[in-house]
Amino acid sequence: MFIQTEAMPDPSRMKFFPGESVLASGSAEFPDEEAAERSPLATRLFEVDGVDSVTLYDEFVTVIKEEGFDWQLMKPMILGAIMDHYTAGDPMIVGASDVDDELEAELEALFVEREEDKEAIAQIKELMNDRVKPAAEQMGGDVIYKGFLDGVVYVEFIGPTTGLAGGMTNVIGHYIPEVRAVKDYRDAISKPGLDTEDGRAILQVLDERINPSIASHGGHISLIDVKDNTVYVRLEGGCQGCGMADVTLKQGVEVEIKNAVPSIVAILDVTDHAGGENPYYSPGKGGAPA
Repeated sequence: MFIQTEAMPDPSRMKFFPGESVLASGSAEFPDEEAAERSPLATRLFEVDGVDSVTLYDEFVTVIKEEGFDWQLMKPMILGAIMDHYTAGDPMIVGASDVDDELEAELEALFVEREEDKEAIAQIKELMNDRVKPAAEQMGGDVIYKGFLDGVVYVEFIGPTTGLAGGMTNVIGHYIPEVRAVKDYRDAISKPGLDTEDGRAILQVLDERINPSIASHGGHISLIDVKDNTVYVRLEGGCQGCGMADVTLKQGVEVEIKNAVPSIVAILDVTDHAGGENPYYSPGKGGAPA
């Protein structure tokens, strides 16, 4: 492994590029050893004398050193810590890689078709095929039925089709009175972090400051959960698979969320960007945030 370093204008900071992915997207800041307990890599770096703070990004790690310490003495130890981490194969942040697996397991248990709902489900699927899919196809996407639970139809929005949710609720609810809402299927899982003060503040930031600004691009950002000073978000519509998604997270979402809730140290993107059907900016292209 060849790790590159890059000095920064602030002499107390230095970037380390391991040549491999660090985070899938977003960033995670660890201001002290206690916060670093959630990250095996950050924990290793704090074992180096003189390390004051660690921040993980998509392709590099930024280390801040304490005053009075010399980079020439610290660099070999930091490089060794990074190499040891990749050799061990540990996760960057404990639990982050398990989010999707836990989600799928919970959804499978939730969406068990009940006998009393079979007739309504058959009607829902018919209405979706006849009324919804043609509209979704015109938008360059699709809407796929996932489950029906307590009056809510859960679907998978592919491409920039999240805006169809309101119309779907009206149409399906007109024919099937027990249907009261249409939502993204991943919103069916329990989200205890959203019922906290931090969760409500972050949701307000997304609803009032972030999502209105990206709606013109067909994009939307959903708050998945808040756990242990970490925010999990999902980029939808024109933001899914967008080449500027990481810029959106770092320069927009991350700044706004941390300003509103200073205790947050990491914003993690759990989006399947490879599945983006209609990104506002294709990967590799420049432009405004997604």
